[in-house]
Amino acid sequence: MESAPPARKHPEADISRIAPWRWLPPLAAAALGLWGLERGGSMWRDESVTWQAAHRPLGGLWELLGQVDAVHGLYYLLMHGVFAVWDAAGLPGGLPGGGLWALRLPSVVATALAAAGVAAVGHRLAGERAGLIAGLAYAVAPPVQMYAQEGRSYALVAAAVVWATYLMLRERWVAYAGVLLLGCWLHEFAVLALPAHGFAARRSRGWRRSAGAVAAGLLPLALVSARQAQQQLGWLGRPSWQDWAAYGLAAAAALLLARGASAPRELVRVALPLALLPPGLLLAVSLVHPWYVDRYVLYALAGLALLAGARLGAARGPLPWLLVAALLVPFGWWSAWLRTPESRKDDVLAVAAAVRERARPGDAVLFLPSRRREWLLSSPRVYGSLRDLALERSPAASRSLQGTERPAPEIRAALLEADRVVALLDPAGQPVDGNPGEAVKRQTLVSSFDLCSVTEVRGARVAVFARPGGCP
Repeated sequence: MESAPPARKHPEADISRIAPWRWLPPLAAAALGLWGLERGGSMWRDESVTWQAAHRPLGGLWELLGQVDAVHGLYYLLMHGVFAVWDAAGLPGGLPGGGLWALRLPSVVATALAAAGVAAVGHRLAGERAGLIAGLAYAVAPPVQMYAQEGRSYALVAAAVVWATYLMLRERWVAYAGVLLLGCWLHEFAVLALPAHGFAARRSRGWRRSAGAVAAGLLPLALVSARQAQQQLGWLGRPSWQDWAAYGLAAAAALLLARGASAPRELVRVALPLALLPPGLLLAVSLVHPWYVDRYVLYALAGLALLAGARLGAARGPLPWLLVAALLVPFGWWSAWLRTPESRKDDVLAVAAAVRERARPGDAVLFLPSRRREWLLSSPRVYGSLRDLALERSPAASRSLQGTERPAPEIRAALLEADRVVALLDPAGQPVDGNPGEAVKRQTLVSSFDLCSVTEVRGARVAVFARPGGCP
């Protein structure tokens, strides 16, 4: 005899009747997101790309997406609108400060919505207590807090996947397909939630039709992004042992929480595949095509939070809560660290400040490698005061993110005409690009210039070179 679908387990769990406790997870997520939102006035390079792309005119943004970053196109369009509304309201928009708030507030809001969605799913499948704890567990998870404060799409994708899960349980198939397709257009790896949902709705014709609609709706983006895959993801290597170890720990925790009678069968059937399948499938695919980054499947943490909520909601005795209290200590330290510039790979605003302090009128600038031009593109006043020796066509003119550079002989000739050069380099010990343009930059600086100073900045070095005898 066919069992009843999970959607009918708790018919009283209707979000139209919002009990006071249901405000706690989104409020906690919002409070944590707003805490230290500016991260000491820092911004890392991925956020800088968002800022640059979203500030292009719509025509220029469309041209850019035809060449690169189509996978983030809908998010850039959304952020274009956010910045336009922010500026129209007369709010401070320059970076740092007001611009950082505009850049990151959508992710804060999305994380609060995701926490509310996790609580709603937990309530529907395991009751109010489990739903409350699951929503709070999602809100306090350090990776969730990290991307709640980042000007990228991952928090928005997680919110879409979580609410699509809830709509699946309610058997609202048109809405389910629309919300999940929205998540996929914000980042196409949200489609990995489909096989996870398939475990919970495997007998449903409505889900199969919705899954087909999502796949069909995602196809145009998939075709465009496939052409851009090498340029978009070519920097990635195969998953490291740390990636596999992190997945193994998360999988072990999920399986442990799913064991026993305290975890409702219906919740396990929804939460366990959501926690395991998206990252597991992406890791497996990345053995052939290196595409794995943990933030691409951030939404998998919702499955782990649901399992934790169900287990703690049914817990009796002090031991489980003593374990939670013990985890709050490292979580608290981790959370505080996430609000510092050191929590990201680099700080483009610190790089720009270092350049501003060291550059003189008439100085040239050189980026090693060329993709590090992004460090100054979000500080146009600093960048505009320098001569970019290697640049052939600007990012806007070349319909690219960092612009295109001159051939190697032209770069060398331009360098030999300069008296002082501010060079922006990766940290010491990083691999160097071997293409002719990058090689001639390094060779000419070493052979024809004196190194005047090197300043270490978070994730970067700012070096000043001068012709022999020109250093102060």
